[in-house]
Amino acid sequence: METINLTDSFSEFKEHKNIDRETLMNVLEEIFRGMLVKRYGTDENFDIIVNIDKGDLEIWRNRIVVNDDELENPSTQIALSEAKKIDPDYEAGEEVTDEVKFKDFGRRAILALRQNLSARILELEKDHIYMKYKEKIGQIVIGEVYQVWKKEILVLDDEDNELLLPKSEQIPSDFFKKGDTIRAVVIRVEMKNSSPQIILSRTSPAFLERLFENEVPEIFDGLITIKKVVRVPGERAKVAVESYDDRVDPVGACVGMKGSRIHGIVRELRNENIDVINYTSNVQLYIQRALNPAKINKIEINEARRHANVHLNKEEVSLAIGKGGLNIRLASLLTGYEIDVYRITEGDEEDVRLEEFIDEIEQWVIDELKRIGCDTAKTVLELSDEELENRTELEIETIREVRKVLKAEFEK
Repeated sequence: METINLTDSFSEFKEHKNIDRETLMNVLEEIFRGMLVKRYGTDENFDIIVNIDKGDLEIWRNRIVVNDDELENPSTQIALSEAKKIDPDYEAGEEVTDEVKFKDFGRRAILALRQNLSARILELEKDHIYMKYKEKIGQIVIGEVYQVWKKEILVLDDEDNELLLPKSEQIPSDFFKKGDTIRAVVIRVEMKNSSPQIILSRTSPAFLERLFENEVPEIFDGLITIKKVVRVPGERAKVAVESYDDRVDPVGACVGMKGSRIHGIVRELRNENIDVINYTSNVQLYIQRALNPAKINKIEINEARRHANVHLNKEEVSLAIGKGGLNIRLASLLTGYEIDVYRITEGDEEDVRLEEFIDEIEQWVIDELKRIGCDTAKTVLELSDEELENRTELEIETIREVRKVLKAEFEK
């Protein structure tokens, strides 16, 4: 009985890839049946036996014995004289089963078959990787840095699948070299040139959310829910959490004893400052918590415009706004309300709101000054030209012109 050893053709896939046994057997049978159809015109009267473990495959052909003068289709019939050469006892009407010799197909046909097999298995492997990582979108994966390029990093998972971490998805202070272990979240999986492309991210809010799930058992178990995550990667993040069990303090559980739980997350994110906030449906209280550590005096809410005017003491303004405006920007993203900060100063009745100067100062300039907490003439004049230039996007010439207009108001 002649067999063909297919071990060399697919053993590497069998050992290193993730194609299941049944799928591999079906692919083998399909490819060989295609070869049979091409040679004999049909595959209906053939039996194919696949032995994956040994890498063997056998093909048996079933034909009906007919009298020599009745032979019409040699693929499905066999002449009685030929049948008797196999076994003298055969009679017309009986079925003959004989093995197909692979050498009869010819070297070229066998070579083409092996190439087809390799191509199909490679295609299956790509589909497997695509589906596997499609299900992992939003989950953290761990890999090893294989190559560092200018615009992206090539990462290999534990099965040597290639993953990409673009520069735009890296934390600004990230630095990796070949051989480093890297953690990131899968954000996108797509087919490019018939190959799966898996895109990772360390800047996505989902990455921070998954890190919390890994570090805080109460979140993993569902006792605490993360309502929303906003962040400026590598700088600052705000996380709103809620507990469904009154006995569990969601903020305390996330931070851990002496910050034990959150410290690991902060290190992974390159010392990104993380504010954990107790979620509430009370908008005023939610905004107040989001602007932590600033102490708020009064909040005016405009529900229709999703806008909030926050009033606080002079010394609290910089805390509410934060370095580079990060705190107020993240608070707005977290709450879904546009927030403007207004400073409360003594003798406000002698001060003049910036809106009163709309005829002399352009609206966009006023908006930029209000963004840093300067909503009246005196609050602007209290700051030097240099301070205003550093804290706003205004040119020094514009700042000097504005201060000139404001000073004139008090010199009247």
